[in-house]
Amino acid sequence: MTILAASALPTADFSEDTWWIWLIKAVVILLFLVGSVILALWVERRGLGRMQTRPGPNVTGPLGFGQAFADALKLVLKEDFWLKGADKLVYLLGPFIAAFTSFLVYAVLPFGPEVSMFGITTPLQLTDMPVAVVYILAVTSLGVYGIVLGGWSANSTYPLLGAVRSSAQIISYELSMGLSLVSVFLVSGSMSTSQIVDAQTQLWWGISLLPAFAIYFVSMVGEVNRLPFDLPEAEGELVAGHTTEYSSMKFAWFYLAEYINMLNVSGVAVTLFLGGWRVPFPLSAIGDGVLNTGWWPVIWFVVKVWVVMFLMIWMRGTLLRFRYDQFMNLGWKVLIPIALVWLVAVAIIQGVRQFADVDLTTLLLWIAGAFAVLMVVLLLWPATKKDEGTGAAAPGVARPDIVPAGSDFDAFAGGYPVPPLPGQTLPPSPRRARREAAAMAATHRTPAGSTAATHTQDKEGHDV
Repeated sequence: MTILAASALPTADFSEDTWWIWLIKAVVILLFLVGSVILALWVERRGLGRMQTRPGPNVTGPLGFGQAFADALKLVLKEDFWLKGADKLVYLLGPFIAAFTSFLVYAVLPFGPEVSMFGITTPLQLTDMPVAVVYILAVTSLGVYGIVLGGWSANSTYPLLGAVRSSAQIISYELSMGLSLVSVFLVSGSMSTSQIVDAQTQLWWGISLLPAFAIYFVSMVGEVNRLPFDLPEAEGELVAGHTTEYSSMKFAWFYLAEYINMLNVSGVAVTLFLGGWRVPFPLSAIGDGVLNTGWWPVIWFVVKVWVVMFLMIWMRGTLLRFRYDQFMNLGWKVLIPIALVWLVAVAIIQGVRQFADVDLTTLLLWIAGAFAVLMVVLLLWPATKKDEGTGAAAPGVARPDIVPAGSDFDAFAGGYPVPPLPGQTLPPSPRRARREAAAMAATHRTPAGSTAATHTQDKEGHDV
């Protein structure tokens, strides 16, 4: 608490800003986000095409860049429909909430230092506050209401399942994300985004707080429902999750929100862990730091954001979708415990530094290295025979080395049904047993001399 109170106010000075400066900044942020989404569509489709050895869009416009505009035009011109059984107001409110909240995060992210804009000295940031990061977490938490309300209001099974999955997923991974950010608050001494960037002048927190950065990166991919964590939309089982019953522009709002949220979590990662708008080390020595002044930092910020964006696109083209139980195990049994342990370690270091003159960077680097080694060891630790039975295959799956061929096995042993492998048989169906017992009871109750219970008839009513 003492550390945070020492520098509670943000360092950005907005005293000279006027209403038209705020308006210009807001419009520029809006255009940046919408333009980046169009560019992200092209980068993702072209990038995945190259990764998967296929051309990707290469006909519409130069290098296929016009395909993104064609997709947007298609969504605008598609037939829009309203569900008869849906809650009309909530059905429309869902995509609006998802899109509206996605535009709010960049309001507190700094694009650069102070510059002169039309004769007024102003920071390259719309606004800042002492609790800017808490504001970001609050806004991203509100975004899930759009998905949940959209899936529930459709009055359909698959959208509801997608909405329930999304609520559980985002709540789970927001916990680990929030814990990873607390260590940044402790070492920066502030929750102001501008001051967190200033605290990374010598060393980025992504290096000295490497475990926190790794936890944040995994959590942010789960937060925005991207592969391998796109369980709310899982096309193979839920068709499209919460967007199944949406079309035209209502679907486009959800689509737009997903990509803007990718830009949001990338911008937060850059601001809190990758030095914000500051130029990387080799270039920072040029001209005595001249590249960290003026309008140059905008370039470094945007480049860093797109590096993180490309990493998420790369993951989509490389990794397969998790099972839901694996996804929840990763969040609750791996990320949250590691984040708690790391947070305690950082808090102890900060407490020791109050009484002893210890170099913070050196201590953090040593502890981050130890955590990295521990995480690699746990990842590469060989599975035991018991683990192989529940980890290499889905729980309850009958395998030749576990369940002998030709024997019965419990299809619901893992909590959900799985089909048998060749040579294995399911136990008798309880429903079939009850049906046969009822038929036998009806046969015994038939009066003597009657053939009603022993004769069957074909479709035309003749005895068989």
